[in-house]
Amino acid sequence: MNSTSGIKDTQAVIHLRCSAAWTSGIHGEHIYPSALNIFLSITAVLGNILILVALRKVSSLHPPSKLLFRCLTTTDLCVGVITEPLSIVYWMSLAHEKWKLCRYAYVSYFIVSYTLSSVSLLTMSAISVDRLLALLLRLRYRQVVTLWRTYVMVVTFWVISAIVSLLFLLNPLIPTWYGYIIIPLCLIASITSYTKIFSKLRQVQRHVQQEQPSQPAPLNIERYRKVVSSALWVQCALVVCYLPFSIVRAFLRNSKTYPFMIGVAATLIFFNSTLNPFLYCWKISEVKQAVKETIREALCCLSS
Repeated sequence: MNSTSGIKDTQAVIHLRCSAAWTSGIHGEHIYPSALNIFLSITAVLGNILILVALRKVSSLHPPSKLLFRCLTTTDLCVGVITEPLSIVYWMSLAHEKWKLCRYAYVSYFIVSYTLSSVSLLTMSAISVDRLLALLLRLRYRQVVTLWRTYVMVVTFWVISAIVSLLFLLNPLIPTWYGYIIIPLCLIASITSYTKIFSKLRQVQRHVQQEQPSQPAPLNIERYRKVVSSALWVQCALVVCYLPFSIVRAFLRNSKTYPFMIGVAATLIFFNSTLNPFLYCWKISEVKQAVKETIREALCCLSS
């Protein structure tokens, strides 16, 4: 009975999001998010492909840390390749009242976007915890945080996120409650990690400076500081880009312009996937240099 009721609720949500009532009075405005998403899709694809290629050339990052950044970049790439084109199809089908196409596009769009958003959030939290462990464990860090364990964790992120997203087909409340639980937990983990990092960083730096020169330095403070800074900027960008969507859902749900506002807020989330490659190049000098080399190699291949 509960399963049948959940499926009916899902069908009701899908039919609502693909109906004339949902777009009453704002048909023309749907063109604007679609046009902007075309541009963001192209920039996200090009930017994140460059970052993925560049990360292969960066040797300063510990392999598990590099894997986490690759996972985050992959989700951003998938946003440009899959999510944004689906959103364009969804918004244009609304504008032209193609309801059958709209329903298929909305379901696909929701499942893919929810999966990628969940993986991004979990990965960002894992990066913050990874940086904290590098500071606390020091010499033991490479023994505890191994590439195999990181692979298992990343695969777990993808499997859990995909399963929860697919459960939308059975009951739309399942992804909602998952979000209510996982978002605060991830934010608490990230805030706690960065707070501890910055409170201990000066102590660790003084300790490293006082060590005898004959002893190997367990942590490169300057390199560590740069990686932490880049991770924190990416984390803040994610929060800033996702916050308007939460505000619109919480306070403007009963507004007549809610469908249009939620589309604009979703577009801002997509902008995060375009923004991240610029943050990597700005905050991580090794990535910036690798991107320049990749672009030069690509231009040489095109000109030859």
